Amino acid sequence: MSDLSAENFRGLAEKIETEVGRVIVGQNDVVRHVLTSILAGGHVLLEGVPGLGKTMLIRTLSEALDLKFSRVQFTPDLMPADILGTEILSDENGSREFRFRPGPLFANLVLADEINRATPKTQSALLEAMQESSVTVAQHTYKLEEPFFVLATQNPLEMEGTYPLPEAQLDRFFFKVNVNLPDVKELSEILDRTTGKETPSANKTASGADILQMRALARTVPIASHVKEYIAALVLASHPENPNASPLVKKYVRYGVSPRGGQALVLGAKVTALLSGRYNVAFEDVQAVAKAALRHRLLLNFDGLAEGIQADDVIQELVGALQREGMSKV
Repeated sequence: MSDLSAENFRGLAEKIETEVGRVIVGQNDVVRHVLTSILAGGHVLLEGVPGLGKTMLIRTLSEALDLKFSRVQFTPDLMPADILGTEILSDENGSREFRFRPGPLFANLVLADEINRATPKTQSALLEAMQESSVTVAQHTYKLEEPFFVLATQNPLEMEGTYPLPEAQLDRFFFKVNVNLPDVKELSEILDRTTGKETPSANKTASGADILQMRALARTVPIASHVKEYIAALVLASHPENPNASPLVKKYVRYGVSPRGGQALVLGAKVTALLSGRYNVAFEDVQAVAKAALRHRLLLNFDGLAEGIQADDVIQELVGALQREGMSKV
């Protein structure tokens, strides 16, 4: 049990968001979802066209958090040893032995930039780290220091020379967050901040110990049985073979959401409740994180892709269908 109070949790989270806001203009939902994932102990995949500040957002977050940060630029020639580390032959006092030299993955906050540009061999090197917080090299397993987060970016437009992440690896990401274009007012502010004499920066506001305490507190937030049933119904209704699946799901979905999607909904909703000043999970908390938690776990079939159906459309329809059935008070 964490000794951190719910009020302190919210206050510290607001300080982090304020510091990030000193650098990042707008994108409030993106910042909130990334912070929610970190406080829930999950990894984030940020997707958006180039130039929207995905990398800057993650770097700014590392400035606001007193954590060890490393950035890996993923390229087709990047090898697993380049990120995991490797054993080198060391000669000391006339004795030769192999010693492990850690790679950039041995950090608290790892930016995997343009992750879909690396080959599947290198992408899969992240799987153990993301799931187990450990790395195995030459039959030796090394634990990663907690807290440990992978924040990855990818460009949805660039197709040539890229390797789409397999479904098993996408499922390891707690949230997939879409980064959209700013409006006119926000773009004007971005131009002012980035072309002026001074470049803004974020101040350290939280340590690794703070993040671990906040994560522990989030897990203690109670969730009522009818809210858990709502989450279970939402996950199961995403499968086309389920009798309660909506017509949109049956027509356009190939595979539904995994149990990890339900876990992400529960933990994300718990953090959202605390950020809203409540110590219990409500339906609106689940709905606030539904798209970020489920969009990368919902696989469309050929008809859905051909007709331009988006996973967000299906999720919105699922949430609406359950509301109409009376499973939500909203």
